[in-house]
Amino acid sequence: MPRISRTVILTLLSVTSSIFLLFQLYYYKKYVSSKNEADISDFKGSYSLEDSVPWKVVKQFIGLVSAHNIPLYLIDPLVLGQMNENIHQDTSTARALNCQYLCAPREFTTFALLGKFWKNEMFLKRAAEEQGFQWMELSGKDPRLAGMDGLSGTEIPLHYIFKLQSHAIHLVVFYERSGNYLWHGQLRLKQNVDKTFMHFRKLHFGRYPGAYNKPELHLALIDGLEINVPKEITHFLEEFSHSRFVECRYQETKMFYQVYPEDTSQDAMDFKKKAKHLIHLAAKTLDKQKVPFWLSSGTCLGWFRQCNIIPYSKDVDVGIMIKDYKPDIITEFQKSGLTLKHKFGKQEDSLELSFQLADVKLDIFFFYEENDYMWNGGTQVKTGKKFKYIFPKFTLCWTEFLELKVRVPCKTLAYVEANYGKNWEIPVTSWDWKSSPSNVQENGLWPPSDWDEVIQIH
Repeated sequence: MPRISRTVILTLLSVTSSIFLLFQLYYYKKYVSSKNEADISDFKGSYSLEDSVPWKVVKQFIGLVSAHNIPLYLIDPLVLGQMNENIHQDTSTARALNCQYLCAPREFTTFALLGKFWKNEMFLKRAAEEQGFQWMELSGKDPRLAGMDGLSGTEIPLHYIFKLQSHAIHLVVFYERSGNYLWHGQLRLKQNVDKTFMHFRKLHFGRYPGAYNKPELHLALIDGLEINVPKEITHFLEEFSHSRFVECRYQETKMFYQVYPEDTSQDAMDFKKKAKHLIHLAAKTLDKQKVPFWLSSGTCLGWFRQCNIIPYSKDVDVGIMIKDYKPDIITEFQKSGLTLKHKFGKQEDSLELSFQLADVKLDIFFFYEENDYMWNGGTQVKTGKKFKYIFPKFTLCWTEFLELKVRVPCKTLAYVEANYGKNWEIPVTSWDWKSSPSNVQENGLWPPSDWDEVIQIH
């Protein structure tokens, strides 16, 4: 009898456990799983077109500009970022979603417009008002005219805000510059501007001027709307994160030339012409290898002080981070027609290269990053002495120099002062690279056994 009781009890416990397990599976499938699927769907942007104010405003604005034959393209980094993520993912689920990109709650969507196509703005503004849009134009000085007397104060439209209900369209106006690139200006609010019109600080474009390559556009179907977008979205987003632009100091240049008249001799003009050709060729060669560089030393000083090449410098100087060094840099420059003059140092210490084209030299200084400073090295041929040039840490911005879009240290004054001291504004025609720079210090000696590697003269 006790034996039968134990069997019955065990059977009952087993049945009860099975029923409880089945209940748990049912509950998970019915409630927990369905809730998780809903959360994932929301994360991916499952929104209703009919209920989305942003989508409706974008649709209405696109229809408005299309009716006036104004070509726009989407540059909103959030939308483009979502599109870019989905390019390499399984889109079978995405196709079933009602709205993926434009319906998420947000305050604004950003589009770009080329200034040369902005011809019928008055008609567009009037039509926008008739459809219920409020609009605001933000203008600024045209930097392309900054060096021209009588035209330097000319203003151009830089940004437009078109607002309907709770959503705004931020229209960024891009202009073509002489370096064959696109530029947009900073968004600055003047005193009479209604600062409550929208949250201007949240805008993705306008905190500072930006420079971009001309994008190839692609017509995409986004949430049922045909919209032009950059064909290479990844490249555009990379540009966006490193787009900051700084202008040459035109007013200071005028004052500099009033004190130190420009050298207009034939020799100076010939050198400037050759230097311009050389820096364009260097940029083409390094861009082909995807090696970022910036104006350094005397070339950077010339841009910052007088918006031009210093005619008595007799060379072109650029900087490259050592992490961007590629072994075939020398070969590529030789293919471009330059002759290697010397190679000093080695990749892990004080590397520098010097090339020549005709009678103009190109010096490439490789920079090394420490915890709280950056430096490049120098080597004396006769003695094997090493030198070190210390710079405060810096980031890079774009500028225009000799009709070329090129990088410079963003905080250029600190960079120039490190190299040339507080009196950098005064031209110095006699310069000793071992003792004249403010930031130079001796850095030991190369062992004689290394000289064949670290001191190469061609």
